Amino acid sequence: MKNFTEQRNPDSMQLDEMSIAEMAQVMNTEDQGVPAAINKVLPEITQLIEAVIQAFNKEGRLIYIGAGTSGRLGILDAVECVPTFGTPPEKVVGLIAGGEKAIKDAVEGAEDSEELAVEDLKNLNLTENDIVIGIAASGRTPYVIGGLNYAKEIGAQTGSLSNNKNTKISAIADYPIEVVTGPEVLTGSTRLKAGTAQKLVLNMVSTISMVKIGKAYENLMVDVLATNEKLVDRAKRIIVEATGVGYEEAEKVFDEAGSVKLAIVMILSGASREDSKRALEETDGFVRASIQKLM
Repeated sequence: MKNFTEQRNPDSMQLDEMSIAEMAQVMNTEDQGVPAAINKVLPEITQLIEAVIQAFNKEGRLIYIGAGTSGRLGILDAVECVPTFGTPPEKVVGLIAGGEKAIKDAVEGAEDSEELAVEDLKNLNLTENDIVIGIAASGRTPYVIGGLNYAKEIGAQTGSLSNNKNTKISAIADYPIEVVTGPEVLTGSTRLKAGTAQKLVLNMVSTISMVKIGKAYENLMVDVLATNEKLVDRAKRIIVEATGVGYEEAEKVFDEAGSVKLAIVMILSGASREDSKRALEETDGFVRASIQKLM
């Protein structure tokens, strides 16, 4: 396996002698190649997302597993699903080698242990209905390898996300993704282009999966959790955008409904709270299907 992420970048060989403006230009130029690299593997990303949706439809979970930057990016994507899509914290989970301490501090040796990953997944009571996505820029992190191997042993679906070609984790995963972003401006610092690519791909995986299980109406976050003043205001404005009613009317129906999704169905269908709630239950929470059912 050729390790592109560890090679030296010929365009930044004199990095320490460049001006700030020159360094910024080099980094920006390199970053522009990341979306192009992702574009090459969109079919593979699509297949992985389809598998995630299947897991969700079986009441399974999406579990990210990684070390260092990769692990932190998985955790970031997981925790943001809760306020954005109203999911329970256990629906999308991020595991990092070394546990919570490793989110901000390096935990020496943790990423080199395959057994530690197995232990972490056992603590989650991993089942065959879940899907585990291993994230590693190099594609050869032992912690990620151990986690993917264990997931396959118990029959769970597996995906991988790396930034090299023909990686070890790709050979294990059912749905491998290799976004080859090339040598970093600062040699081996995969928090740069590789990390950016991982963040973009994870955005796709979680967002598209959530939309496909009914967490959006048009392009609006209809399951957003209104847990603070800003989000309460956002919830009401989403109702305004979705229905065309005024802010005061949106506020009134939102207070009656108790959720953005239910309020939208009530307004657009003209149905009662009870009938709208029943329609949402019968359509697995899809707003558009609920409205059609009530019309």
